[in-house]
Order: sequence, then structure tokens, then C-alpha cells
Amino acid sequence: MLPKARLLPPKHQKGNLIRITPSGQACGAQVTGVDLTKPLSDETVAAIRSAWLEHHVLSFPDQAMSDDDLERFTRYFGDFGHDPFFDPIAGREHIAAIRRDADEKSPLFAENWHSDWSFQAHPPAGTCLFGITIPPVGGDTWFANQHAALDAMPDDMRAQYEGLTAIHSAQMAYAPDGAYGEKDEGRSMAIRPDESAREIQTHSLVREHPETGRPGLFSCMGYIIGFQGMEQQQALPLLQQLYAWQSRDEFVYRHQWQANMLTMWVNRSVLHCATGGYDGHDRLLHRTTISAYQA
Repeated sequence: MLPKARLLPPKHQKGNLIRITPSGQACGAQVTGVDLTKPLSDETVAAIRSAWLEHHVLSFPDQAMSDDDLERFTRYFGDFGHDPFFDPIAGREHIAAIRRDADEKSPLFAENWHSDWSFQAHPPAGTCLFGITIPPVGGDTWFANQHAALDAMPDDMRAQYEGLTAIHSAQMAYAPDGAYGEKDEGRSMAIRPDESAREIQTHSLVREHPETGRPGLFSCMGYIIGFQGMEQQQALPLLQQLYAWQSRDEFVYRHQWQANMLTMWVNRSVLHCATGGYDGHDRLLHRTTISAYQA
């Protein structure tokens, strides 16, 4: 049973109240009482943003949104971010299709834990994902709360990571010889591998959220390929230990999709990964990226 919902005071759209129902898991909440196919008031946007920062992942069921609606909603929370290795859908600059066809045999996309585009100099603040074709089974997205992961970390373990600067790169995924590179055949998604994926960027491993000030772990092994000033043979065991800790069950929210559901997450606060279990079924979602915090 879900925890009791609470009503947020700002009135909007003919006087209805936004209802926030926490998932009862490590993060995540469902939002009802708002129509995302219509423009939102400043009060409504502020209420949604407050809930987003508190719960890190918000889902909005029963929203028959068009691509115009998705773009308008995204812009309430920032400019559009840059998606370097996806081609957008036809006729749009900022919407990508997260797609898998029923007969597809390629490895599942994004099945490893990650934080979106952490290898950028200014990683995106968040991501919006809208469910269009949702299989009757499988396809859940898992989210791991990285504030909770840091808070629960034992002191001796935390001391190993405090003050470290992580080296990020997309090379293992999006370089021509990466997982989604030239040998990745039969994939329905419009992924665009490139040599630029070999570039590196550094970020502090423990980072404060620029709006809430709450510290958390940022990104994980995969996009993090090492630590600044540390030999690889020393860094690799630390990365493996960290990865296992970050994704422990007690930090995870398991999100179940519905058609016409919008889900948005705070990129600084959570890791996420895709799951399968829907072979023989088409799956299609449309994605936008919310630009980086510049603070």
C-alpha cells in the first residue's frame, strides 16, 4: 500500500489541488490533480519543482501528452540539455526516442546503473521520459537514491571516497569500439557513436545539490573510469566497491510504467537503469533532457 498522499496548497487549473503520493520506497512519488496537456501556472510549477527536489523521481499518470506538451513541460524546469549521442526524432530538435522493437535481439539499452551524461562539463539537471507504447510485462526502470546511499555509508568506507575527483568518459558506451559502437547491430534506437566519446571530464564524487545543498554521490563505474591522481589498479577496486554499495536494495525505487505516463528525475540525486522482461513486445518512450545547473 502506498503511503498517504498529501495535498500541496497551490491551486491551479480550475481550483484543483496537486496530490503527491510517495512510493514508500527509497525515493519516488506519483503526482495527480494536474493536467500536463495544458499550460501550468507559476504556482503549479513551483509546487512540482518542490516535490521533485524532495522525492527525486516524479511520475504523472494519465497524461495524453503530445510532443509539444512534452517540450513545454520540460522548459518549465530549465533549458533543453544536449544529448550528444542520440539522434532526435523527425521534426524535433530536443526529443529522442527510447525504442525497442518486439523482434529486437541487440543487448538491452541502458541496463547498467548510470547518471545521464555525467561525462559532460555541465551534466543535465534532469530527464523527462514519456511512455507511449508500454509492454504488458517487464520494462521497469530502477532508480537508486544517491543522497541516501551517502548518508548510510559507514564512516570508514566514506573516508575512502571523500575528497576524490572522479574522471568521467563515455568511451565504454559511445566510442566507435564501445558497447553502442560499430559492432552494435540491429538496434532500433537512433544512437550515434563518435570519437568525441573518448574525451574526459572531472567532477567531485561527493557533490552538494545546487538547490537543496544536500550532499550525495554523483555517477558510478561505467561513466566514471578512474580517480584523479590515482593509479588504475588502486581505483578499480574502489569503483567496484562503490558500484555495489550505490545500488543496494535499500536505496532503490522500482518504477512501473504505464502508457501516457510522464516520469521526471533529478539527475544529480539518483542513478537509474533499465530492465527487460518484455521480449516480443514493442516499447517506445519519448525523452527530453533538462539543461545543467550552472550554480
